[in-house]
This record gives sequence, C-alpha cells and structure tokens, in this order.
Amino acid sequence: MKHVSQYIRRFRGEEDGNATVEFAILFPFFVFMFCAAVELGMITFRHSMLERGLDLAVRDVRLTTGVDYQHDDIRDRTCGYAGFLPKCTTRLQLEMAPLDMRNYTRPDGTARCGDIALTANPANEFQNGRQNEMMILRACYTFKPLFPLTGLGRHLSTDDTGHAAMVATSAFVQEPL
Repeated sequence: MKHVSQYIRRFRGEEDGNATVEFAILFPFFVFMFCAAVELGMITFRHSMLERGLDLAVRDVRLTTGVDYQHDDIRDRTCGYAGFLPKCTTRLQLEMAPLDMRNYTRPDGTARCGDIALTANPANEFQNGRQNEMMILRACYTFKPLFPLTGLGRHLSTDDTGHAAMVATSAFVQEPL
C-alpha cells in the first residue's frame, strides 16, 4: 500500500505533459475559429465579386442603347466580370422586372434562387424594359460552403443539395435610344 501512495504522490507532483492538456483543450477552439474565418472570407470575396460582376453588366445594359439583352447575355457578362465564381453560368440565376415609380410596389423580398439540380427556366421572371423604365435586376448565385460541418458553414441555410445562396441586386433606368 505504501508503494501505491508514493506513486500517486509522485504522479500528482509531475508536470510533464502539462502543455498537452492545454493543447487538447484549446486546439479545437482555434481550428473552429480558423475554419469560420476562412469560410467568412470566401463568402465575402464571392459576394463582392458577384456584386462587381452584376454592377458592370448592368452598366453595359444601361449604356449600350439599341441592344436587346437576353437572360443568357446578362448572365454571361455578369460571370465574365465577376471572375472568381466557380460554375457561374450554371449556378447563377437572374430575375429582372420593371418597377413603376408612380405606383410603387415593393418587389418580393426573396430572390428566386431555385434548385440547381433542376433545369433552370431562363424566361422565368425576366422582362426587358422600355425606354426610361426603371428596372430591378437580382442575381442569385448558389455555392457549396467550404466547411459545411464547422463554424459558419454549419449555420448557413442550404437547400437539399447542400448549396447556400447569395443575392446581389441592382436597379437601373433603361436609357433612351
């Protein structure tokens, strides 16, 4: 019995492996924070690129009078200007509708992102404007989170396929010919 009590006393006084306990407790927290920071950085970067691409595409539509842009034209321009949006032409959906400024009604608060597993209907809610008509253009891009099971990726609302959505909106007036 004397040996057991000496062993316990010696074990209690040892400080070897003390850093391992701190590491085991703090390492998951730092990994969690790192994953959340990387996820937030990628979401912010993609969203700013989507906003940039949409703004430049809308600028082209606004300033290029006499051209009747279609859904695919604006989508391709948006994706071209955005640059870093993986599979942009298949994951980007546009919704364009006129706004009546004299009898204003708010557009629907949620953009139609749709399910990317289904075939997209390019004509869905896409109306070209007339001269001097106020238009609203919404772009919805769906993406897979980098870390879907940790941090920020776990709290994003996703569809059945695990894709989250980001929306960019732009309003413009159709310039006269």
